[in-house]
Amino acid sequence: MNDSIRRLLIAFILCLAVLPPACQRPAPSAGDGLHFPTPARPVAPIISSAYSDEETRDRNGEAERAMDRLGIAPGVRVADIGAGEGYYTVRLARRLGPSADLYAEDVEPEYLKQLAARLEREQITGVKLVLGLPRDPKLPSAGIDLAILAHMYHEIENPFEFVYRLRPALAPNARVAIIDADRPTQDHGTPPELLRCELAAVGYRQVDFHSLAPAEGYLAVFAPPDELPRTEDIRPCMP
Repeated sequence: MNDSIRRLLIAFILCLAVLPPACQRPAPSAGDGLHFPTPARPVAPIISSAYSDEETRDRNGEAERAMDRLGIAPGVRVADIGAGEGYYTVRLARRLGPSADLYAEDVEPEYLKQLAARLEREQITGVKLVLGLPRDPKLPSAGIDLAILAHMYHEIENPFEFVYRLRPALAPNARVAIIDADRPTQDHGTPPELLRCELAAVGYRQVDFHSLAPAEGYLAVFAPPDELPRTEDIRPCMP
């Protein structure tokens, strides 16, 4: 085993052990006594580490079109939330360059293990792997300028709690970009009007919306609230 692989595996093992320096995560927020409403629509199960085959997605220009629209450039601190096999992670890393401040987060340890191996194979360095929780991405405080959630919002256990706990990780003027398909959540998509309602319930405001055609889906961009609402004031949205 060469030194680079050994270092990557050691970092990943420390991440699984939930050591903050290795995972770049703050202290757990469990036990804060906050309660959130259950979404009034189905939550899709996690069934795969990839949304579709990467060749098809690239042929349809999905990542390039999304990154262009979002103005991805060196110096932007990005989190790929629900990174899976790393379709966006590797493309973000290439665009951001060797000094990228890039986080790849997922709730499935096996997906992160596979992603670590891919980054090693493709000689991509500087990506910080983060083992999140189903209701909390566990990203560093005020450390993110852009959070990307690609084809996974419909799988979030409780979207209200998730975007609530994402807010402290967002720096001033940060944005949240959600890529999804316009279909019911049980069919692994999110209707745009439902997405806007659920984000607005936690104080987020849509600032851009763009079709990714011929790639499947849309890109919806949100600005986070200056102040989060009281959790007891959050109301579910009807699908």
